[in-house]
Amino acid sequence: MANSLTYPVRTINEPDFTEAKQSVFLLPKQRTQTCLHRDRPPCSVNLYGAAMESQEGTQQPHLVLANKLFLLRQPDVQDIEKVRFKEEVLASIKADNMLSLYETLVEESMLERDQGVLDSMSANIDQELKKLDDKIADAEENLGESEVREAHLAKSLFFIRIGDKEKALEQLKLTETKTVAVGQKMDLVFYTLQLGFFYMDFYLISKSIDKAKNLFEEGGDWERKNRLKVYEGLYCMSTRNFKRATDFFLDSISTFTTYELFPYDTFIFYTVLTSIISLDRVSLKQKVVDAPEILTVIGKVPYLSEFLNSLYDCQYKSFFSAFAGLTEQIKLDRYLHPHFRYYMREVRIVVYSQFLESYKSVTIEAMAKAFGVSVDFIDMELSRFIAAGKLHCKIDKVAGVLETNRPDAKNALYQATIKQGDFLLNRIQKLSRVIDL
Repeated sequence: MANSLTYPVRTINEPDFTEAKQSVFLLPKQRTQTCLHRDRPPCSVNLYGAAMESQEGTQQPHLVLANKLFLLRQPDVQDIEKVRFKEEVLASIKADNMLSLYETLVEESMLERDQGVLDSMSANIDQELKKLDDKIADAEENLGESEVREAHLAKSLFFIRIGDKEKALEQLKLTETKTVAVGQKMDLVFYTLQLGFFYMDFYLISKSIDKAKNLFEEGGDWERKNRLKVYEGLYCMSTRNFKRATDFFLDSISTFTTYELFPYDTFIFYTVLTSIISLDRVSLKQKVVDAPEILTVIGKVPYLSEFLNSLYDCQYKSFFSAFAGLTEQIKLDRYLHPHFRYYMREVRIVVYSQFLESYKSVTIEAMAKAFGVSVDFIDMELSRFIAAGKLHCKIDKVAGVLETNRPDAKNALYQATIKQGDFLLNRIQKLSRVIDL
């Protein structure tokens, strides 16, 4: 079905921690209950998608619905929670007459087929479309251009509401032909971006971001430009470009107004997570640890403050404890879920590298004690990262010592310059031979 909601099938396995029972990577047993109602923003921090308290704005209802659909497909979500999500999803589908999504979920055996519900939604859609078409016809005959545009926009939003992706995109393009102001064209792009994030259609999102940038060359206000940064940051994070995502998120901290995507608490959650694996220690201190906007919110997100500050303060046992508390929030986040194993690996590389930076040599036992795990666990972890070239050290198993062999940055730059110089000289010699001929 062309407009059905689908997700790529991925197998996500947790890291193989042999010290699971004693290490701090144990997942928390307690789960905070979610509060995701379509008529109000999320109101508590929870392990299901990190939907957090929002004091301003309202999250776009379809993105809340998309998160519930994502959680319904996750084997790690408790059955009792899935029952509640299923009821809420069905209620949202009926309220918005999302016929195509209902049929898709019936095919996937996530919902039971009810012909009465199908007939009711189909009748409601036909009735509403007739009203919208009559309104467009009336506007074209009796009213001005702005009223015609508003009528077409209403039809676009209707197709978005019922989840008809193809018709929504087609109607948005038609509405754009009726639109003159750059700001209004940008609003249409934002509707398209929200549609892209609902379906996780990265091609549509990328194309829409490029279109928005071209529109900004014609003009555009700063409020919309700042909103676009959050959209682009979310796109970068969803496609594993954490460095660029960090830059966009940090630029938007003081100007965040994109509540239709997620609450501000969730935005800070993403900003901290991406910054930890993207920024150096000095930048992390200046832009994140001491940032007043982050300090006012970070305490509302369980484990996040300890996760950030214990890393900067080199309290590695506390860091791993907080890391364990955040693990399931990351795993059950719709945008971070495909990158769960990658993020877990990168965070451990960051913290191990920071610890080893202070030593020329250190005993494995001392490092294991600092992290609150066994010697065998640290040995297994480090050997894996050393073999992959992620950590610059070697293990003396007999002496039980780790010896660091940091690459000399200046020497590496010198060698690279010499190599490039040789390449340039060879090209010049070849060129001179051609000229001599």
